[in-house]
Amino acid sequence: QVQLVESGGGLVQAGGSLRLSCAASGLTFITFSNYGMGWFRQAPGKEREFVAAISRSTSTVYADSVKGRFTISKDNAKNTACLEMNSLQPEDTAVYYCAAHQWGLGSRSASVYGYWGQGTQVTVSS
Repeated sequence: QVQLVESGGGLVQAGGSLRLSCAASGLTFITFSNYGMGWFRQAPGKEREFVAAISRSTSTVYADSVKGRFTISKDNAKNTACLEMNSLQPEDTAVYYCAAHQWGLGSRSASVYGYWGQGTQVTVSS
């Protein structure tokens, strides 16, 4: 069973940076390099929304709200996906979730991802 564990969340002032990591384990028949990874977030009282995704071919896609500030990456040797977040704003406050697609898609749609982490809290103070 694939497990995803996020880390790196915390409290930061507006304009600051955080780096989220998502460690994958329990991979058996499909190596991490073949997975597509996505990051989503959910703020209190709001629906979960797409943040960024990276396909197995390393093509990336971002939500307009984070483009130019956030960078998604994969380290296949470490079975880890990362989300580098810069110029954070209070509206970025949310629980951030990573997700994995076993056939390599990097999609904006949450419904295509078969595996999800438990989330990590990011709080940006003004």
